[in-house]
Amino acid sequence: HVVGSQVGEVLLYYCYCEVRDPEKLCAWQKALCQHLHLTGKVRVASEGINGTVGGSKVATSLYIKVMLSQPLFKNILRQEDFKSSAGGAHCFPDLRVGVFKEIVPMGIDPKIVSYKETGIHLSPQEFHREVEQYLSQATQGQSDTILLDCRNFYESKIGHFQGCLAPDIRKFSYFPSYVDENLELFKDKRVLMYCTGGIRCERGSAYLRSKAVCREVYQLKGGIHKYLEEFPDGFYRGKLFVFDDRYAICSNEDIISACRYCGVLWDQYKLCSSQHCRQLVLTCPSCCNKGLTACCPVCQEKELKVTSRASGQTLKEECECTRRRPRVPIEHGSPRMLDTGK
Repeated sequence: HVVGSQVGEVLLYYCYCEVRDPEKLCAWQKALCQHLHLTGKVRVASEGINGTVGGSKVATSLYIKVMLSQPLFKNILRQEDFKSSAGGAHCFPDLRVGVFKEIVPMGIDPKIVSYKETGIHLSPQEFHREVEQYLSQATQGQSDTILLDCRNFYESKIGHFQGCLAPDIRKFSYFPSYVDENLELFKDKRVLMYCTGGIRCERGSAYLRSKAVCREVYQLKGGIHKYLEEFPDGFYRGKLFVFDDRYAICSNEDIISACRYCGVLWDQYKLCSSQHCRQLVLTCPSCCNKGLTACCPVCQEKELKVTSRASGQTLKEECECTRRRPRVPIEHGSPRMLDTGK
């Protein structure tokens, strides 16, 4: 992808803790990142901090050192809470540090559903054993467990755990409604949850537990990131979606998704070429060469019209192809479990 992407690294981390003065922490964090020439995104809130930053190896290791010595995070944030992957400052367009209500945008007041009510954390080894057991039971059609991917559809599309239930949602803020609309599905079930780095599970599992319908709720500590470090060829197949200019990181050779236009196996996202759109598109090199570079045919046509008009179009989060998608899918009967052969 990017020349020299091996030179530095990208860090992903979060820390739930009490922050009395989020504005002050935000200013400190911004100055620290600027001093170390780090780019990326950091969210600060009264409930903690969540960040993904990129830079040189020297800068990222200094960043970790400083973060671990910050009194606010003492004895809460640990070295192993930082997930790292090959990359650098070029993986992000700029540095954005801001104060928000939640460090992960679920859209539920942290005072109402707190990270303190989270599910039971499983290490990658424990989670691996649980998935192994679940898959062997599921083949005999007698599982009382749901393996739940709580990421967005475009993330699970290019990589997921075998046999998982992956909600067809576009934003994590739709997850609570998804749970509400599908409560019957979770009744008396053991739920094994996972996400990219573990943070969405902290709030997602707390929300699911607040509904008091599941038998047990477990979550993968450190997320897919930590799992892949120990089981690069385990039960997670395909790529891991990341929210930066790389779009995905690879641990095994499986390609489990297809080109939007011709259906050939393809899993490298690009941004839709249409100016007004912010959707990601899977379009293979040969379709790209034919000029098929938008998220859907409607967008492709619109692009031609828009290009001939003056720019200054507002960027839209949605397009015809996503507007047709139900905001919150309702799983009927037995849910559609995603599978991928080895």
